[in-house]
Amino acid sequence: MRAEIIAVGTEILLGEITNTTTPFVARELADLGIDVYYQSVIGDNTERLEAAITLADSRSDLIILTGGLGPTKDDLTKQTLAAHLNEKLVVDEPAMAYIEQFFARSQQPMTENNRLQAMLPANSLPLKNPVGMAVGALYQTPAHTYMLLPGPPSELEAMFTDSARPVLIKKFKQANVLDSRVLRFHGIGESALVTQLADLIDGQTNPTIAPYAKTNEVTLRLTAEATDQTTADQLLAELEAKVQARVGQYFYGYGEHNSLDQVVVNLLKERGLTITAAESLTAGLFQSMIGNVSGASDVFNGGFVTYSLAEKAHLLQISPEYLHKYGVVSEETAIAMARQAKVLMKTDIAVSFTGVAGPDELEGQPAGTVYIGVAYRDQIPFARKFVFSRTRNFVRQQSALTGFDLLYHLLATEK
Repeated sequence: MRAEIIAVGTEILLGEITNTTTPFVARELADLGIDVYYQSVIGDNTERLEAAITLADSRSDLIILTGGLGPTKDDLTKQTLAAHLNEKLVVDEPAMAYIEQFFARSQQPMTENNRLQAMLPANSLPLKNPVGMAVGALYQTPAHTYMLLPGPPSELEAMFTDSARPVLIKKFKQANVLDSRVLRFHGIGESALVTQLADLIDGQTNPTIAPYAKTNEVTLRLTAEATDQTTADQLLAELEAKVQARVGQYFYGYGEHNSLDQVVVNLLKERGLTITAAESLTAGLFQSMIGNVSGASDVFNGGFVTYSLAEKAHLLQISPEYLHKYGVVSEETAIAMARQAKVLMKTDIAVSFTGVAGPDELEGQPAGTVYIGVAYRDQIPFARKFVFSRTRNFVRQQSALTGFDLLYHLLATEK
């Protein structure tokens, strides 16, 4: 099975948006044992897209087109594929009913072009869109399988997981079991992690190891092939044990989408613990990340953003003399911020952030200097100093993630 992914959208070609859908689909196909041989990006142009599909026909078995399923004039993917297949576009009635209900509920007029989102090439298998209106499709000929997926990542990922993946498993079931396990790490770069695992990576056969650098973290995908699930699980467990023995201190969780903030919030919910924060350089980023997790209100009622010295004194009730004595960028101030936030909000845990995001230094401290304070249950509050590099926003993001990392290790040691 040779697969090809064609991402459609002029905005991708112009660099206006980042193409995150192709890497997602490629990883999912690899997880199913389907090899992706080619990837391309085509603008919203019928002639060029037709040429790309014709080329894909000559070299690939499974051709996946992402994007261009919307209602506007530049959304031409399904029309182009239908013409390529000599099929008419027909309405998928369940998708049409959903669109009509959406506009009725929102009390907005439905324009005629929205009908396009419910259309697909005749003789296609519809792929339901759980979070949007554009229906996807799977079309098979004796020589090729074509799949239409939407462009927005939230829609594509939901459609692929709920509809496309089960269809591919059913239609292209492998003789052997192919299973993967994704390990997530924070606090170690990709090059350092790969160095520590060099002999395992160089000598890999089955299972395989694939490292991926993500924003402020690294993931490892372990993939095993076996005649049955039990053997595949055993192969993965044995390899993971070797990995954990070397870099386990940086490990925080499993799964493609199970981020560090989600892991920590879920642990807090399991333990019945509450949290607050006092943020300076991160300006509410840490608390925003908590709020992004479903059910965050179970553990988080609110916190503080104290960007200036005056607000640290006013909102957190820290004496100005204390702040002037130690400076706002200091271990002592980070501890005081965490301690006061915990007391004022009456929570089990408080985390504080103070430092220099950059680009200029502050109080003689270079850009990237960050102190993170933690007041954890009945323990004595403490602070850790970190020095991060790169851009201002990278420093802020890394600071917030490091705060979650500190909490994860505190929670993990209490298991």
